[in-house]
Amino acid sequence: MAGQSDSDLSIFTAPEVEFLAEDELVEIVPNMRMEALHMICGDFGPFMPQIAAKVPLWLAVALKKRGKCAIRPPEWMSVERLTQVCEAERESPREFQPLPFHYIEISRLLFDHAHDDIPNLYMVRSLIEDIRNVRFHKVETGLETISGRTHAVKLKNLSAMEVNIVRPFVVRALQAFYKHDSPEMIQQPEASASKRSQVVDRVPRRDLRPR
Repeated sequence: MAGQSDSDLSIFTAPEVEFLAEDELVEIVPNMRMEALHMICGDFGPFMPQIAAKVPLWLAVALKKRGKCAIRPPEWMSVERLTQVCEAERESPREFQPLPFHYIEISRLLFDHAHDDIPNLYMVRSLIEDIRNVRFHKVETGLETISGRTHAVKLKNLSAMEVNIVRPFVVRALQAFYKHDSPEMIQQPEASASKRSQVVDRVPRRDLRPR
């Protein structure tokens, strides 16, 4: 998988995380009539004009590109809701507000392919960018507290993209601390030599007699 060959890169690339987000369900309003679609991930439809239906994001984008539907933005993408989240993020330096696990990827796909369906587009885009910046700043601040006594890092309510960026750094940082600050994990040459000599001394000896 891309990204795994270089330890300095994240586990997934941004397009791969976005690909995973495309399975999230969104609501569309079709402008056509179509029979139900039977897929491995489930059955969707039948579709009737002006009757809302839930479909995977990838299908919604595909229908939108063909002019077959409008996409309804999720409730959390309203200006009111995003303003509340942004204010709460700033007021709670050690806590992350609950948002959809793929909120970054979902919003990006909707901005790219359904911008005409999003009320107050520029305000929504700005608020989501502000939320991302505040959350990343809190992540950076939290990582500064990692020390040699840190055995685990708990960051609740992080999104997929945030986890993907933070996880490799956290893993490498903890490994470095364990290596340099944990004597029991570093075998001392003198101790090893002493143990080997003790083992040799305990081996029973036999006298060599001439035949």
